Amino acid sequence: MKVATAPGYNSGRVNERKILQGTGYTLMYLGLILVALVQIFPLVWLLIFSLKNNQEIFNMAPFSIPAHPHWENYVNVWTNGNIAQYFVNSVLITAIALALTVLLASFVTYAVTRMRWKGRSFVLGLFMVGLMIPVHSTLIPLFSLFLKLHLTDSPISIILSYVAFNLPTTIMILLGFYYALPKEVEEAAIIDGCSVNTMFFRIILPMTSSVLATTAIINMIYNWNEFIFVNTFISSDKYKTLTVGVQNFIGQYTTDWGAIGATLMISILPILIVFLLLSDRIVEGIAAGSVKG
Repeated sequence: MKVATAPGYNSGRVNERKILQGTGYTLMYLGLILVALVQIFPLVWLLIFSLKNNQEIFNMAPFSIPAHPHWENYVNVWTNGNIAQYFVNSVLITAIALALTVLLASFVTYAVTRMRWKGRSFVLGLFMVGLMIPVHSTLIPLFSLFLKLHLTDSPISIILSYVAFNLPTTIMILLGFYYALPKEVEEAAIIDGCSVNTMFFRIILPMTSSVLATTAIINMIYNWNEFIFVNTFISSDKYKTLTVGVQNFIGQYTTDWGAIGATLMISILPILIVFLLLSDRIVEGIAAGSVKG
């Protein structure tokens, strides 16, 4: 036997549910806004820091804006601090290492997931072992190796190091996406007379564009901000990157803190702009590769 309920009771429950749901969304957005403010806090401080001279930095409050902002700090570091050369070096090294890493990782992932050959699990395991190797533990062996190969003080040593350490992470991200690719597409391409190379470059790579964008962004952020390898293997100013070039403003007796802030701000802006424009690709690519078919 059904128990009759008054219409007002049901509508009251619905309204209560909507109120609770709206309150939950409000709290969630407030929390996200708070997190965003915390994330933006260091950037605002760095911008204000870069517009001060040494006296203002030590005598004024951290978030106090100077009466006359020193925009000449940016002109000084770009023209007299060799930052323009460091910027070009960062762009070239990051771009070359990024292209090699993504291409080689795609080769390895395609061979491991889409081809049948002995030892593929062993090879994949070797690459995954690379995730467990700390960067600092390899500095001395790598320096000794590059010294014997006459690659010290050369951008090649930096590019090879970036590619080697980024390959395991890139392959791991690509694995789930490649497993989920439908094999019917490849079978149809083979029936049409498509070779393996043509199928990889004209079919597989376009199908994996979203996850490739994800790996590209992650690799770009790491390569652009990397400091240890450049500081260890590079000694000439003509090959240094932005992260190491900031040391030029640290002297034995005096330090130009405003110039350091301007250099850091210049180094942050490109990667910040790229991340803001393409950040949705990270979520899209990871979500697409998280389900194994």
